[in-house]
Amino acid sequence: MNKKTPLLFAGIFGLALPCMAGAANIHTQVIASTCMSCHGPGGKSQGTIPSLAGLKKDDFVKTMKDFKSGARAASIMKRHASGYTDAEFEAMGAYFASLK
Repeated sequence: MNKKTPLLFAGIFGLALPCMAGAANIHTQVIASTCMSCHGPGGKSQGTIPSLAGLKKDDFVKTMKDFKSGARAASIMKRHASGYTDAEFEAMGAYFASLK
C-alpha cells in the first residue's frame, strides 16, 4: 500500500457519506409514509387519530416500543410496530419531530 492509498480511501468514504445519509433519509420517509394513511398527510391528522407531526422524538419512540411490547393496548398499532426495529423507531421519531 503506498502513501496515497489511505487518502484515496478517505476521499471515497467522504464522498459516500452524504449518499448513505440521503439513502437513510429516503428510507425513513418511505417507512414514515405508511403512517400517513391513518395519521394524515404530513403526519397531520384530520380526525380523532393523533397527529404525529411535531411529536417529540422520545415520545414517539416510547409509544412505538410500548405498542410493540404490548405495554400499550392496541390492535392495529401493535401489528404495525411489530414490523419495525428500534433504529427505525428512532429515525421515524426524528422525522416526525422535524415536521411542523
